[in-house]
Amino acid sequence: MPDEKETRIVEARLKLRDRFQARMQQTPAAADPRPQGHGPQNRHGMPRVPAGQTVTQGWPVLDLGRQPEVKISQWELIVDGAVEEPLKLSWKQFMELPQHEDVSDFHCVTTWSKLDVPWEGVQLSTVLALARPRPEASHLTTHAYDGYTTNLPLEEALKDDVLLVHTAEGKPLPLGHGGPVRIITPQLYAWKGAKWIHRIEILTRDRPGYWELRGYSNTAHPWRNDRYS
Repeated sequence: MPDEKETRIVEARLKLRDRFQARMQQTPAAADPRPQGHGPQNRHGMPRVPAGQTVTQGWPVLDLGRQPEVKISQWELIVDGAVEEPLKLSWKQFMELPQHEDVSDFHCVTTWSKLDVPWEGVQLSTVLALARPRPEASHLTTHAYDGYTTNLPLEEALKDDVLLVHTAEGKPLPLGHGGPVRIITPQLYAWKGAKWIHRIEILTRDRPGYWELRGYSNTAHPWRNDRYS
């Protein structure tokens, strides 16, 4: 049975999601009348495999050419910007938050998809709720330990399947895939989920990240084949 602290955290998360619920329901992965792809529907009503994607049993490693080794004892997660309560979480504090298990698909813009990946971590909405985004907050930028950045509107970031994952396929997240913690964005292409996550900056306007500034789509919707700007 959840304790009083966990109950408060869950209530704060749900309250924040309620602010963005209408916008979440209008996002393409939730409401596109003509999604592109093939196969049976996923749990959101979209074709299981988006247009232009091929299913792989492996898990290719893609990065900027640097894999920062961050010890758990030194890892921290900062949430700041347009928030009422800036956060700095240690590994211990992060692991004390409500943990969430989910199975979802992983779609890479380089045309492969990995299906039915079991994850464990903390819902991004939980961490954002603790920081209490200000009323004018609309977007966020994630900052990774390797210098990578990417952006998300809050209506995408607050979805239930967007996680800060530390475990994949029953094992600690490998370094090559962003361990100790990365973000996953199952309803968007995977570059929207930063590996080796270090900081989440809440914004009052959109700010393109590393790949968005280099010609990738700012919105990244797989079922619209939305790869490049």
